[in-house]
Amino acid sequence: MPDLGIGIVGGGYMGKAHSVAMSAVGAIFNTSLRPRLEMISGSSPQSSETYRQAYGFRRAAADWRTLVADDAVEAVVIASPQHTHREIAEAAFALGKPVFCEKPLGASIEDSRAMVAAAEDSGVVNMVGFNYIRTPASQFARQLIADGEIGDITWFRGEHTEDFFSDVNSEATWRTKGEANGCMGDLAPHIINGALALMGPIESLIADIETVHETRGGVTVTNDDQAQIMCRFENGVMGHLFASRTATGRKMGYAYDISGTTGAIRFDQEDQNAIWLYKASGPESQRGFKKILTGPAHPDYLPFCQGPGHGTGYQDQIIIEAKDFLGAIEAGTSRWPTFRDGLDVSRVVAAARAASQAKSWQMVDAF
Repeated sequence: MPDLGIGIVGGGYMGKAHSVAMSAVGAIFNTSLRPRLEMISGSSPQSSETYRQAYGFRRAAADWRTLVADDAVEAVVIASPQHTHREIAEAAFALGKPVFCEKPLGASIEDSRAMVAAAEDSGVVNMVGFNYIRTPASQFARQLIADGEIGDITWFRGEHTEDFFSDVNSEATWRTKGEANGCMGDLAPHIINGALALMGPIESLIADIETVHETRGGVTVTNDDQAQIMCRFENGVMGHLFASRTATGRKMGYAYDISGTTGAIRFDQEDQNAIWLYKASGPESQRGFKKILTGPAHPDYLPFCQGPGHGTGYQDQIIIEAKDFLGAIEAGTSRWPTFRDGLDVSRVVAAARAASQAKSWQMVDAF
């Protein structure tokens, strides 16, 4: 089996996740291409070497430019801060190297547009990391909707809620500085991507974005804590999205409710190995939501485990992404979500910011 030299920019939280995924994906999915952990770069030569030793890479790079330019690095994974994404991606595409970029695509919509242009001009495989929509349960939800199992969709509600900043006494960090690091740049893109995947494009929206705690530890917070978006999808369906990093008690509240004319679906990432399905059939006395535990009959589950209900976890979502990225490289054709799909998320974010400021409905295609 041919191997593929992988270079990962960033060795922190997501850098580690992608390193582990590339180490495991070949064995789990029996991929034709087998990743070779060729090179990793961190924020300094010292951190790069630390990550190399910890994750098993062959070499450490003093900086990302060295990594991208190295001939043995055949594909690049960007797991560094948002403000670095554009420059790294453009450099890799200029050399004809496939790129996997963590979400959100760019630190601004201008960056996202430029990255899409670079990707499409190069004709090189590109992909954005929206991992939560890849759980076997959410993949199954997409199948149910596509197959018409709950009829015509009439309503969608989605949220991404966490509570890591719910305590007003928590100290200011890098996350409380700069628009790109706020809730609309961090959590909201995930559920926006989920909504687009499940329901299709958003046509128009109105939004309210706020900073719940204006200061932390005496330091002014310069970005948002939470946002609500009321929207209308291009298919005519009404929707509502909510994202918050101050939602007390919520740890991984990536959740959605979908109503249809003959059924409904509920999902909550805190119980990621189950989906709730309601079918409007049979005697009224016997109707109700049915909890379905994911198992080998659901997408991308069997390679991890043969037992129904045994479950998959967060790291497995990243491994599924790695499998899809390798498959795209082998086929020479980008797979969803591409950089353009990432731009679609950025456009919704931009429209929501404009709507919140203007206090009026905005058409997403204007952004």
